[in-house]
Amino acid sequence: IGKWHLWANQLGRHNDPRNSYIPPGEHRLGFDGEWSAYNFHHLYFDAYYHKDSPEKIVLPGYEPDGQTDLAIDYLQRASTRDDPFALFLSIGTPHDPWTQDNVPADDYEMFRDIDFPLPPNYRDENDPYGDTWAIMSPEQRTQLPEWMRVYYAMTTNLDRNIGRLCRAIDDLGLRENTIFVFTSDHGEMFGAQGRRAKNIFYEEAVRVPFLVRWHGQIPTGHISDACLNTPDIMPTLLSMMDLPIPEDVEGTDLSQAAFDQPTDEPDAAFMQGMGCTAKWEDGYEWRALRTKQHTYAVHRPDRSEKLFDNIADPFQTCNLIDEPESSEFRTMLQQRMDTLNDTFEACTWYRDNWTEDRIILRTATLT
Repeated sequence: IGKWHLWANQLGRHNDPRNSYIPPGEHRLGFDGEWSAYNFHHLYFDAYYHKDSPEKIVLPGYEPDGQTDLAIDYLQRASTRDDPFALFLSIGTPHDPWTQDNVPADDYEMFRDIDFPLPPNYRDENDPYGDTWAIMSPEQRTQLPEWMRVYYAMTTNLDRNIGRLCRAIDDLGLRENTIFVFTSDHGEMFGAQGRRAKNIFYEEAVRVPFLVRWHGQIPTGHISDACLNTPDIMPTLLSMMDLPIPEDVEGTDLSQAAFDQPTDEPDAAFMQGMGCTAKWEDGYEWRALRTKQHTYAVHRPDRSEKLFDNIADPFQTCNLIDEPESSEFRTMLQQRMDTLNDTFEACTWYRDNWTEDRIILRTATLT
């Protein structure tokens, strides 16, 4: 249910909302049951989705509310069957456009009079490593407090809908046997480090929540500092469900960390900035590591490096790259890249060697 960037270029323009239909079959990546989704649009009121035909089905009202209704309806039907189920609900908010007409009025009113301060690491000048989506005009900078008001209003609505979903799981008697995960694909810079949007290794963009609820199995209130990254999600959930993990999976099973049990954790989460792939524009590629304490990053264009102590310097304002300890991170990153056959190429190299019509057909570990 919801937004998922799949099969995005059938009309020759990957960002054309007319590409929103994803036909049944291989492009749905294994989801062969119920489908109420779309590839791309940023409509939040009276939006639309597709089932198994290109016909647009309008979702009246505010999209996250309607998508949650669809999810609860599915849970009600699934609760009457003995078969296991998997439900993926992909709510698009919080997401730009950051304007009042993209959020319910009651949620916006909670923040209308709040003057959100700019972050301590705000910079007036644009980040020289920022692509088209990262840089801000002077006019956009004046709008940052309003963008934040809309962001928090959207987040408030999202919080309410997640609560509705959890209550439905409980009321339907599914709580004991249902693993509930809440996470996100990225955060939002809002002027921090001279940037907006995402696609960067700074904390505001990459430190997203990963909340897991499993009544009677995962200790309530337990917090893990394991360096979990996207490839770890699948093996972790498969292990929780006592299902086999394919041998070629790149991620790490971190389920024991969720159960508050000792486990072999990765030293760091590895991050890849593949560049401005939306426009296939070279010059914005980077690689980075996030350990429990530090962030180390390298920009490809000039090989400049950054090292931050995220405990002593949570806003990442002091670059420690000239300190002796930086060498161990440099070695750690190279070892991780070597393991993954990551040769750190320019953005257009991946276009020419790994993709066809914006569909990824090859990777460094699967050719």
